[in-house]
Amino acid sequence: MKISQLLVQKKPMLSFEVFPPKSTSRYSSTIEAAQEIALLKPPFMSVTYGAGGGTRTYSASLAADLQRKMGVTTLAHITCVGSDLSVLDTQLSLLQKSGIQNIMALRGDITENSPAQDQWAFTHANELMMYIRSKYDFCIGGACYPEMHPESQTQKQDIESLRRKQDSGCDFLTTQMFFDNNILYNFLYKIREAGVTIPIIAGIMPITNTAQIKRTVSLSGTQLPRRFIQIADYFGSSPKAMRQAGIAYATEQIIDLFANGVFAVHVYSMNQPDVARRIQANLSDILC
Repeated sequence: MKISQLLVQKKPMLSFEVFPPKSTSRYSSTIEAAQEIALLKPPFMSVTYGAGGGTRTYSASLAADLQRKMGVTTLAHITCVGSDLSVLDTQLSLLQKSGIQNIMALRGDITENSPAQDQWAFTHANELMMYIRSKYDFCIGGACYPEMHPESQTQKQDIESLRRKQDSGCDFLTTQMFFDNNILYNFLYKIREAGVTIPIIAGIMPITNTAQIKRTVSLSGTQLPRRFIQIADYFGSSPKAMRQAGIAYATEQIIDLFANGVFAVHVYSMNQPDVARRIQANLSDILC
């Protein structure tokens, strides 16, 4: 099923994200964790694409395995970074033959090992979206940043980028993680006023250990509200307590989003079935 079809239902929906292994030796443990999450029967699961496309083979295999073996709709990530047209067409054709109907088209993270941009087929996500739309019949998703993309100069510039994605055939956008729902509500008001009308899926990251905090902030540039910092300070020295507190905080965010009309929430579950399971259990009567 195409995710665009799910989004018209306007009812609370909780999806999950998994990431592929970096080597063959880890594939079996990764697929096992992903299959445990699939047993929760989410409306869809997304499978990420390693920085620079380094896990592209495993990404396609994992997405196909989940859809074929577990019967869950999958969203496969594709990035511009380091990909020429031949590589992109091979990946897209493979995904299409595997029955995948949904693509998350991203520029991708640039690392010190990434090929120079003049070697990429496309340098911006909207260009990749336009190409996919012209040759394939995928539902296309993209990314958005409620707190502004780290490389943007202004939020106005960011919103202009979202309009280009919409005009290039993007069907929906998934947000980067955020920890204060008011930031999302303000963002939604601004983009709707600017003419970005495609559905928005809210991305939520449960922080279950203090090591995640520094990494999350450095990668996304997101701001942590004082309330969350206090929770981390108080419970951070106890792994079990921090895990429970992080899951509770994410659950509360999701309940507030649903209550305010943001019905589609995507959980960055980090290949942790227990985290996905506990969040879904906390919402069992809301999601039914």
